[in-house]
Amino acid sequence: MKGTVLTSIRENIATLTFGHPASNSFPAELLDRLIENINRLSEDPSIQVIILQSEGDKTFCAGASFDELITINNLEEGKRFFSGFANLINAMRTCSKLIIGRVQGKVVGGGVGIIAATDYCFATEKADIKLSELTIGIGPFVIEPAVTRKTGIAAFSKLSLDATEWHSAYWAKENNLFARVFENTRDMDAYVESLSKKLASYNPDALKAMKKVFWDGTENWKTLLIERAEISGQLVLSDFTKEALQKFKK
Repeated sequence: MKGTVLTSIRENIATLTFGHPASNSFPAELLDRLIENINRLSEDPSIQVIILQSEGDKTFCAGASFDELITINNLEEGKRFFSGFANLINAMRTCSKLIIGRVQGKVVGGGVGIIAATDYCFATEKADIKLSELTIGIGPFVIEPAVTRKTGIAAFSKLSLDATEWHSAYWAKENNLFARVFENTRDMDAYVESLSKKLASYNPDALKAMKKVFWDGTENWKTLLIERAEISGQLVLSDFTKEALQKFKK
């Protein structure tokens, strides 16, 4: 039940696959393992490109682990848990390699932050997205900078306030979270493979320099995202959130 993180390497391309039985949701330990793998690949001179994907064919990521959220009993635990998403986004941001997102299914909560933190992201028509945090008494504070950087504040506002509504993969594309939407996984995988091979053949120094350009102006995120994690860590202790999580679990 702790989930898995697997890395395969072929022709200077690393494919990083995470999975969890609960719709690819993230307990803290799984977040830490994903961060460790991204940091390791960032330092590997043989790697040019990273493809980030999840297991299965239904849900890309269901966000934070509800089972673990229920167990949070104090601010320190809450801040530590949400700092996992902050640290993941920062690891993706500072990774020296381009990260290509491959999204095969629905994306919820923190998962939207993950796709926003990729450098280039592709999806199938099944990849609807939703930010449901307000329905359980918290909010998408940690992931907001990553999402807003791609979508702008108006689209982020719609996503966060329409907390019970799914937004289609094509809506996500129109708002810059996906570069392209495919009818099926087969077509998406063929395109991602072809693109990754092209990118891996380019000058690695040029790719590294482009990555820095993409993320220019985000240098304060190391502090900002941890501050946002503390806000979520406080809210998760509220009676509203505790009751909402128990109802969801039932």
